[in-house]
Amino acid sequence: MQPTPMQIGIDSFAAVISDPATGKTLPPADRLNNLLEEIETADRAGIDVFGIGEHHRPEYLDSAPTLILAAAAARTSRIRLTSAVTVLSADDPVRVFQDFATLDLLSRGRAEMVVGRGSFVEAYPLFGLDLHDYDSLFAEKLDLLLKIRDETHVHWSGKHRAALTGQGIYPRPVQDKLPIWLGVGGTPESFVRAGMLGLPLMIAVIGGDFRQFRPLVDLYRRAGAQAGFAPEQLKVGVHAFGFVDESTQAAADAFWPGYERLFGAIGKERGWRPPTREQFDAASGPTGPYLIGDPQTVAQKVQYVDRVLGGINRLTFQMTNVLLPHDEMLRSIELLGTGVAPLVREAQAIASN
Repeated sequence: MQPTPMQIGIDSFAAVISDPATGKTLPPADRLNNLLEEIETADRAGIDVFGIGEHHRPEYLDSAPTLILAAAAARTSRIRLTSAVTVLSADDPVRVFQDFATLDLLSRGRAEMVVGRGSFVEAYPLFGLDLHDYDSLFAEKLDLLLKIRDETHVHWSGKHRAALTGQGIYPRPVQDKLPIWLGVGGTPESFVRAGMLGLPLMIAVIGGDFRQFRPLVDLYRRAGAQAGFAPEQLKVGVHAFGFVDESTQAAADAFWPGYERLFGAIGKERGWRPPTREQFDAASGPTGPYLIGDPQTVAQKVQYVDRVLGGINRLTFQMTNVLLPHDEMLRSIELLGTGVAPLVREAQAIASN
């Protein structure tokens, strides 16, 4: 039996964009409409999935990602539409399910979600939640979300939300089992939780080395096997910075300015040192955590990630860049879909024969 081809995707955080030539900030309405054009381009180029993040900060426009995805559903025909991630700890699982079930109906069965706790914490005070409940909020709400997915009429009780005593949760999605991925960083407990629940895993790789995640992926697979899940149910996805251009030098030169601004700003908040071009170029190298280069180089890097992690099912490129002109982003998306993805699929087909 032929293995299922690896899915190639794109994730966006709908960041506010500044024109690198003039320094002027693009109006939010223009930025969001450009984002929809990016998703349309990805659909036409053969990209498998597009994800929208969730943030509650002034430099992002994705506080309501399902609305963006719903608009994209009306303008696309085949690409799968997902969150990247839904901050489940700060939301009501009933509303989350209803939103994504509605998206599934609008897209005729193309909706998914990646749920997690988020790397920023603004959502907690915004929605009246105690950050000290960070872990228990997520565990409880994930339990309820999965129960809603499996049952229309739900009986459930917990600590952080009023009990459900058989109420019906509507609408129901097109897909019999709405795909729910668990977004994780680097904590072993998160990998074990995903395995024990039999949920597909989405690993956010922001830095370091892909190889350091192999023991955690193995831990996930062992936990899933011990819980009675078949290997094909234990899917592994990777989310990492990526960008494609005609040459590797051009890709690095195009992506670096926005990357420097983004991580410079985040670094000031978190006490990190400012990023350097030397570090960025090293991270974009053959074993670094970024997939930046020409189509051949990036396709080889994707194969490397697949190999060192023992086989992955999905790789999503985090292409958010706060200084990149819109036409350059569209061209990179096109190259990812028509250049990188076919090379990856061809290599997989050869390896399986």
